[in-house]
Amino acid sequence: MIAMTTITILLADDHAIVRAGLRLLLEAEPDFEVVGEAADGVEAVAEAIRLHPTVVLMDVTMPRTNGLDAAAQVSRSTDSRILMLSMQDDLGYVRRAFAAGASGYVLKEVVHSQLVSAVRTVAAGERHLDETLEARLAADHAKQLRDRSNPLSPREHAVLTLLALGHTNREIADQLSISIRTAETHRAHIMQKLELNTRADLVRYALATGRLHNTAA
Repeated sequence: MIAMTTITILLADDHAIVRAGLRLLLEAEPDFEVVGEAADGVEAVAEAIRLHPTVVLMDVTMPRTNGLDAAAQVSRSTDSRILMLSMQDDLGYVRRAFAAGASGYVLKEVVHSQLVSAVRTVAAGERHLDETLEARLAADHAKQLRDRSNPLSPREHAVLTLLALGHTNREIADQLSISIRTAETHRAHIMQKLELNTRADLVRYALATGRLHNTAA
């Protein structure tokens, strides 16, 4: 018979009742052993270094040192895998958690089976993220790529087209019903965003992106 490998766990949460509930749930699993608890980030780092658990289940928001900073310290000092447990579904927290060295991120609203699965996943050296958060991250990443490939606003696109067609700032202002100063500001922003230096550069960009062709059509 193959011996079962024990997954040791350190619980880091500033609420004693949460730690007690987590311990009860996790220790119901035959291969899970909660070896320690911490009530703040400083204790979490110290206990992780002392105990070297397989997994540190770390709350994001804790006193003294928050969970994200504590995760970074644990990641640098131990081989423990870090699973962040949080009520925060903000993508900024998720990104910071993985940047700090976490292997997973779960919300406190998950059901018992999902938490157990997440612990097993990170203990095995894999990455875990709630499906909803993962979908939101993917969508946000796609949006960022689109924004980088098309950095201009609709109004800036209109100004770019008129500039490339040879219109002056005054003519652009008249056509778009804006002030000359606003037209000049748009032009400066376009040049900066596209890293262009001259009107000839603008024309080449407009031709390369099909903007002059589209306008003529």
